[in-house]
Amino acid sequence: MMISGEDGESADVCASCGIAQVDEIKLNTCTACQLVRYCSVECQKKHKPQHKRACKKRMAELRDELLFRQPESSNFGDCPICFLPLPLDPQKSALNVCCSKTICQGCNHANQARQLELVTPQWPSCAFCREPVPKTDKEAVVVLMKRMEKNDPLAMWRMGVKRDNEGDYKSAFEYYTKAAELGDANAHYNLSVMYELGRVKKDEKKEVYHLEKAAIAGHVQSRHNLGYHEAKNGRLERAVKHFIIAANMGHEGSMKNLWKCHARGLVEKDDLTATLRAHHAAVNAAKSPQREEAEEFLKRN
Repeated sequence: MMISGEDGESADVCASCGIAQVDEIKLNTCTACQLVRYCSVECQKKHKPQHKRACKKRMAELRDELLFRQPESSNFGDCPICFLPLPLDPQKSALNVCCSKTICQGCNHANQARQLELVTPQWPSCAFCREPVPKTDKEAVVVLMKRMEKNDPLAMWRMGVKRDNEGDYKSAFEYYTKAAELGDANAHYNLSVMYELGRVKKDEKKEVYHLEKAAIAGHVQSRHNLGYHEAKNGRLERAVKHFIIAANMGHEGSMKNLWKCHARGLVEKDDLTATLRAHHAAVNAAKSPQREEAEEFLKRN
């Protein structure tokens, strides 16, 4: 089947010289826009001035297709013990340094309660890998270092958070950057915060870049922040799209913003209703009696 490139050109011929693809001649697609093909690097360079505008336009379209795609789940995923979606609030989960597994507080609390009920109470161990929980901050750092030696992005991010909290922003930035290069959405989010606050260098372009990378990976707070950024710059249609995606995943702040957008006539009633249903479904999917019990326990203690 003939594939059409820009301006109706055939993708089976070189966009520069027009030579057709045959057994001896292989055409390579423009990796940026995937609209046209070339028989050689020389033809691609020659055609660049003519192709540049269409290429940039298509790149932006492809970026938006990826950016505004509804993720199947948040970057947190499911609890590896109960297999329910992990809460969006990181305070309701625990990242264990021993195995870099994030476990919901419900499963974490139930595991600790079982160990304390033994005839001879044990020092708490990880609910997933059963390794003893580090007793001191020093022990935890040693475990993190071992995980980082294995290129564990979550361990690198966790170390970045530690250095960030200590005020060592240079080291935090380095750890976040390494974790982000390995695809960690949390690290991308933290980098966006550092660029926003100027902890390394205030840079709005890089802030948005990392927010987008995190949002594409399912980081809901990043998606919410992108909505605010777009609204601040007057791009209300794009802002609403971000809020809808985040609200569909259970983000309360984005749902509240959509109600405000609806009051201003920026969101249709049917879209608001559909989003509200998805929002409630996402919130309820992350609930369980075990998690509610753990939350009540933490409140009392």
